[in-house]
Amino acid sequence: MKIYSLRRSQELPISLEEAWLFFSSPGNLKKITPKKMGFDILSEGSDEPMYPGMIIRYLVRPMLNLPVHWVTEITHVNEPYYFVDEQRFGPYAFWHHQHKFKATEKGVLMEDIVNYALPLGVLGRFAHWAFVEKQLDDIFDHRHTTLASYFESSHTLKNTIS
Repeated sequence: MKIYSLRRSQELPISLEEAWLFFSSPGNLKKITPKKMGFDILSEGSDEPMYPGMIIRYLVRPMLNLPVHWVTEITHVNEPYYFVDEQRFGPYAFWHHQHKFKATEKGVLMEDIVNYALPLGVLGRFAHWAFVEKQLDDIFDHRHTTLASYFESSHTLKNTIS
């Protein structure tokens, strides 16, 4: 099984505590996922703060608007520094996503480290080359742009009000 890695980092002009409040609420994931993915959270309590053992059920439409059920478990939480979600059922043979947060002089450095594998051997490797890698890049590019816009404007608003 071929395991792929995706790493992204972004500095946001917010405090570590603000970052944690936003990213540790599973309900906010829909806000930063491209609309074309048809992403919906099916689990009740998605506005609760996450905890180890939390199961989150999603419906996503990654291709041809075909629905795919995805179930993840929050396996590790070290507030406010990191949490890990792992796929239990879904489109990947393996999915391990680390979300890390570190205070900086300018705010917080957020880092995503995703290790994943696709099912179906050679067909999975072809699918990765043909569209999966690009789709994941597009999702994380969208996330980067959306977060920059969201937190830059909220940061500017706070500074204006102060």
